[in-house]
Amino acid sequence: MTELFRVSGAGNDFLALAEPAAAPAAETIRAWCRRGVSLGADGVFTLKREENGAVEMVYWNADGGQAALCVNATRCAAQLACELGWAAGELTIRTGAGPFAARRVSAHEVELEMSPPESAPEPMSLSVEGGKLSAWSLVVGVPHAVIPWDDDLGRCPVATLGPPIRRHPAFPDGANANFVRWRGPHRFDIRTWERGVEGETLACGSGVLAAVATGVAAGTLELPARARTKGGFELTVDGEAAGGAVTRWTMAGDARVLARGEVFPAAGQPLPPPAWE
Repeated sequence: MTELFRVSGAGNDFLALAEPAAAPAAETIRAWCRRGVSLGADGVFTLKREENGAVEMVYWNADGGQAALCVNATRCAAQLACELGWAAGELTIRTGAGPFAARRVSAHEVELEMSPPESAPEPMSLSVEGGKLSAWSLVVGVPHAVIPWDDDLGRCPVATLGPPIRRHPAFPDGANANFVRWRGPHRFDIRTWERGVEGETLACGSGVLAAVATGVAAGTLELPARARTKGGFELTVDGEAAGGAVTRWTMAGDARVLARGEVFPAAGQPLPPPAWE
């Protein structure tokens, strides 16, 4: 049997393994993450302690593919490391997108010191579903498309527009599709169709950061900024901005360790594909 932790960050839920003997296979991750027929999760990550007091994190999406960064999972990784006694409240999390300084705010909130985006937001026009959408593209750990949405975000057809944006030729490696409604200079709403999950999630931390970078570049947003996610949680982004670019930022938000238990082999057995999508 395998020991797993279930954690949640702003609506994203994950399965975590602490210092496993080996990384889980892609087919095991896909099986574990299938909701209804197995454990169900948005992704899986492993944690390993390093000699210098830092923690190494490796993250996989629900489709079994490894991803350089998941911000919500990184906050959860920091929370879990503190719960395990690996850190007293401050630590460094090493990810595929680089190291992140983490600070435990409380048993349900963690703040991360973030690196600036790998690329500046670039305006673009996307041909989707027979129409044109104004968007911005940038890389924040993973590729993102940020689509400003002026109407009620609750009525945005994310399930219709998300997949073709996620696989648009403008993004050779695919992209997360973030639909954003600005609510003022310090607040906005966001919904995200995530690459790798292949569906809308309740929150996407790197998508929030991509939206903040876009809002600052467009002159629509100022720091600090609070993002309201589909799950109802708010993520707070602060830091420094100059010349229309974010030069340093932090993100604080929900991160909780929910449960610890043993997983039986049946949870990872190969599963049939859904009969109907």
